[in-house]
Order: sequence, then C-alpha cells, then structure tokens
Amino acid sequence: MRARYGVPLSITAVGAAGLAYAAGFEPRFFRLRRVTVPVLPPGMRPLRVLQVSDIHMVSGQHKKRRWLQSLAGLRPDFVINTGDNLSDPEGVPEVLDALGPLMEFPGAYVFGSNDYYGPRLRNPARYLIEKVQGRHGLNGNPPVVGAIHNPWEDLRDAFDTAGWIGLSNTRGRLKLDGSAGGVEIALTGLDDPHIKRDRYAQVAGGPESGADLSLAVVHAPYLRTLDAFTTDGYPLILAGHTHGGQLCIPFYGALVTNCDIDTDRVKGLSTHTAGGRTSFLHVSAGCGANRYTPVRFACPPEATLLTLTPTP
Repeated sequence: MRARYGVPLSITAVGAAGLAYAAGFEPRFFRLRRVTVPVLPPGMRPLRVLQVSDIHMVSGQHKKRRWLQSLAGLRPDFVINTGDNLSDPEGVPEVLDALGPLMEFPGAYVFGSNDYYGPRLRNPARYLIEKVQGRHGLNGNPPVVGAIHNPWEDLRDAFDTAGWIGLSNTRGRLKLDGSAGGVEIALTGLDDPHIKRDRYAQVAGGPESGADLSLAVVHAPYLRTLDAFTTDGYPLILAGHTHGGQLCIPFYGALVTNCDIDTDRVKGLSTHTAGGRTSFLHVSAGCGANRYTPVRFACPPEATLLTLTPTP
C-alpha cells in the first residue's frame, strides 16, 4: 500500500504547495519593472513614464493599495494607466485611494473591459480552448449578456478632475511641468479592442506635429491595433490586458495571452512591425487579477517605470 500510494500523495502535496504559492504569495509579491526605450529626439533629456495596468481592485486589498501609493515616490514625469482598474463594483473608492498620490502627476488613461463590466466566474481552461479554436477573448465569442455594469463614470470623472487625459478613441496632449517643463507629449488612444470598442478611424493619421514625442495607448494589444499604430508611425505603444499570461511555466513562459498577440510578447518590451515600419511595444503584466481567479504563477504583479531616452 505504501508503494502504491507514495507517488500520488507526493504529487498531490507538490500540487497543493504550488496552488498555495500561486494564490497566497505571488499575487502579493509586487515588483517594479524598469526598461529603457530610445524614442526621444536627439539631445532631449530622458523622461520617466510610470505605467500602471490591470489593478483589478477588490475591496480589502490593502497591500496592493499601499504599494500603488508608494509608487509616487518614483517621481515620474507622467503616468499612463492602461485600464482594468476594477474587479469589484464597490472598488472605485479604493482605486482612487490607491492612485491618489499618482494623480498629482500629469497622466492619461484608457479603460479596459473590466472597468465597464463586473467580473464573471469563468473556467480558466476556456482560455486554452479558445486559443486552439482561434477565438481570442471576447472578440471571438458572442456578445456578453446579463453583465454587471461597473460605475466606470465615477472613475472617469475622478481621473478627469485630477487632470488626467481620457484617451478612449481620441487624442490629447500632456504639457509637463517641473524638471521636464516645456516638454509636450502627444497621445493617441483607443477604447478596449477586447470588447470591440476600438474605433481607429476616429484617431487615424499618425503622430501630431509640434509635439516633442507622440505615444500610442491601448488596453488590449490586439494585432489590428498594433498594426494600425505602427503603420501610422508611432514610436512607442503602451498596452496591458494580458496579465503576462498570469499562470506561466518556469523556463518556458506563458501559455495564453487572452488576445491574438503571440506569447513571446505577452509582457515587457518588444517591437512590432507593420506597413514597413517598426514600433516599440511595452505590455504590462499588470498588478492584479480577476477576483474569481486571484492567482499568479511565475508571473509576479508589476508596474513599469519606462525611461525614455534619445534615439542613437
């Protein structure tokens, strides 16, 4: 009996330990990713951009709130929020409390599907099935029926009041103060492609003249949006949504991206080529997860400090 059940019990123990780690430790092991991107005009001083994404705030997540508040100590030149702030219809006050110190800096934002709609219980295995079938997220599925509507208008109003620029299928400009005084950043953003709210025709035309730098911002890095931004000549695209794969295999990486981007670019800095041009792409793994799947493995929650430097 001992020989017969020894191996299965040991496997069960290892699995239980892995689940405990994925649910109890890693989702709270917040880290800061630092990357350098050479996209500024020659001779311009470097700029520091803090990207926060996929907070998926649930009431009571005190450690996440304190960590997000602490990021203000980085003193970025500006902040970009790439969406999915909520995973709880009651979470708006806690999101605003967490981001309060960051909202003292210039910033801009786009929304993701979880800002608009409350989370739903979903079998994680469906992501693998949809990938095999060529259906990517909600883009390949029927429209959502009976979804809980989040109070995203309250988030929008608070961000706007703080001076952050909403970029849902529109353009905006940031004029930087302080040590970066006199610098103007042109921003072009899309609403979430994951739920087909993107309208690129409304913002097409490429970078604006007269700005020191033009950036593209979108929540979900679907290829159609990356192709459009790159073909139009944006030097850098910022996105989130993927959670970095969320459940990854050590030394291998992510299995799914929850969109049609490849797993090699599921998080971090990479490039995208389309229309004979190449753009830098940064995808944040985010610092949260859906409240019904609050686990991470080999993919710690993160924010990113991007240092923009002059091109060689």
